[in-house]
Amino acid sequence: MESGLVTNIQKYSIQDGPGIRTTVFLKGCPLRCWWCHNPESLSPQPEIVVFESRCLGCGNCKKVCPTGAVVSAVDKVEHSGASCILCGDCVTACPTGARQLIGKRMTVTEVMTEVLKDRLFYEDSGGGITFSGGEPLAQPLFLKELLEGCRACGLHTAVDTCGYALREHLLSVAPLTDLFLYDIKITDDAKHRHYTSVSNVPILENLTALGKIHNNIWLRMPIIPGLNDDDENLEAVARFVASVPAVRQVNLLPYHKTGIAKFKRLRQTYCLEETPDPSPKDMEKARQKFCAFGLIAKTGG
Repeated sequence: MESGLVTNIQKYSIQDGPGIRTTVFLKGCPLRCWWCHNPESLSPQPEIVVFESRCLGCGNCKKVCPTGAVVSAVDKVEHSGASCILCGDCVTACPTGARQLIGKRMTVTEVMTEVLKDRLFYEDSGGGITFSGGEPLAQPLFLKELLEGCRACGLHTAVDTCGYALREHLLSVAPLTDLFLYDIKITDDAKHRHYTSVSNVPILENLTALGKIHNNIWLRMPIIPGLNDDDENLEAVARFVASVPAVRQVNLLPYHKTGIAKFKRLRQTYCLEETPDPSPKDMEKARQKFCAFGLIAKTGG
């Protein structure tokens, strides 16, 4: 049986597909999007994060650290990262929960046991299980066995993917997936590389290939003012998406800054801190661009 790294299992999710769902966030992603709101899911390895506002500076974490990786700051304690073995002793010793270990190794059985607790909610609402991340296809064997477990239990499944994965992995999970939530951000490859660190060529090609064997895809596109909301990009994305008949609807997601605090906890730089949220007028303009190509487009979801 496969096991994998899980960042979080979120109950009562209503933004990741139809109905009431449980979203299983898998750890690891090949993209480094400037606007990412789940940076704790990027690394394929477990990580220690520190909520500085909760830290009392008591030093308990330093006392129990077997390698001396926890060092004293001026009035707090922090993680040096130099020799951490991710044992989690400092997390257990913290009296306020200021230190957390992100990334728990779980078996398929353990995940299924957790998601099946809310089966009644899925059945009553037409919901199910969504696998997200990170990028769930970064753990392809684990994802496939999870989908097989859901299929055996009669649960509706959705996979939220950036599309940057080996095509064989993407197509291998297609028969087990009821709905794909497929992200597209930018059509210009150079610009896509700049803002995400990877080419968009395999993403676009994978969407075309997926659309030939699967008939239920929801496209999701973040709308980020000054970055990808220009008429040229919106029209290019809409034109491309319209060429894939399997795309049933387009969900335009307003940019937000909820990822800023997470980046700081991870000691990472957030590059779009000065970027404003899109206005309702901006979102409607973007929606109309997609509608002009005969697509069903919605804000949110």
